[in-house]
Amino acid sequence: MRLTTRGRYAVTAMLDLALHRDQGPITLADVAARQGISLPYLEQLFTRLRRRGLVRSARGPRGGYRLGRAAAEVSVADVIAAVDESVDATRCGGRENCHDSHRCLTHDLWEGLSREIHSFLSRISLAELVAGRDARQQMAMEAQSVSIPVWKLKRRGAHKDGRHPD
Repeated sequence: MRLTTRGRYAVTAMLDLALHRDQGPITLADVAARQGISLPYLEQLFTRLRRRGLVRSARGPRGGYRLGRAAAEVSVADVIAAVDESVDATRCGGRENCHDSHRCLTHDLWEGLSREIHSFLSRISLAELVAGRDARQQMAMEAQSVSIPVWKLKRRGAHKDGRHPD
């Protein structure tokens, strides 16, 4: 099973829109610059995302794209499906002709894995990804604000972990 760049880039671009949703319509040029994805490739992806109602476009000098639904209502699986990507782990694409035009011995295993992956990605919304990123950034900022440089700890006679020798 392999998720191609099309699915990965679509999820990345949608997360970028979700992260910047308070800034109004976002241009694809801005997304391309921030995420390192080519603009023509993003244009192709956003044509598919717009058809599925996952994004809305606004024309004009202040134009760009917005999420078509609330971030909490868009799952990662929705985004992947919108760009015609699948997370099928079977070798036959579900046609059950894996082994000499017959179902292979491990077909049920790979089909079950595909269902689990889809179920997992269906439970993750863009809002959750944004919240997880925000929480990690907040924790990093808090850790920086209370960190004590190692040289100060050594000078005070403390251990690296901040404990003072008894």
